[in-house]
Amino acid sequence: MLNLVQKKELVSGLNRKFEEKKILILVDYKGLNVPKMTELRAKLREAGVEFLVAKNTLLSRAAEGTDVELVRDVLSGPNAIAMSYEDPVNAAKVLIEFAKENDKLEIKAGVLSGKALSFNDIKALSNLPSREVLLATVLATINAVPTSLVRALSNVPERLLYALQAIKDQKEAA
Repeated sequence: MLNLVQKKELVSGLNRKFEEKKILILVDYKGLNVPKMTELRAKLREAGVEFLVAKNTLLSRAAEGTDVELVRDVLSGPNAIAMSYEDPVNAAKVLIEFAKENDKLEIKAGVLSGKALSFNDIKALSNLPSREVLLATVLATINAVPTSLVRALSNVPERLLYALQAIKDQKEAA
């Protein structure tokens, strides 16, 4: 059992994490056995996602002053939270995939950039490409523009030369 000082420290630490996170997803893990919970934790850890189980009263107090307050009304029953500090898509992907295989895991709600997310929102988020894939696509697009421009501009002197040659040929013929 935690004493009052420990609870205050825990709430303070959770509050800081709630402010720093990119995404928070609230799940009901009731019915998952220990090996399945360990498997879920490992998959989330690999994806860079923090997974915590805490009492609802502590989560509710820690949510004060953060956008996590948007999902306080869902804090009933056994809850765990998954938080990602970098890529919000990874957390959604791992949880949705795990929930497909394990019907005992219920994804309740989430918070992303000050907006509450429903299960359907989280599912849609999981279908997006990861941050790395999106960055690679943007870089390829940015890189393609100058390359195309250089190709187009390199043909201009050649075309001008052909045009001048054609004018010369016309004047010589006349």
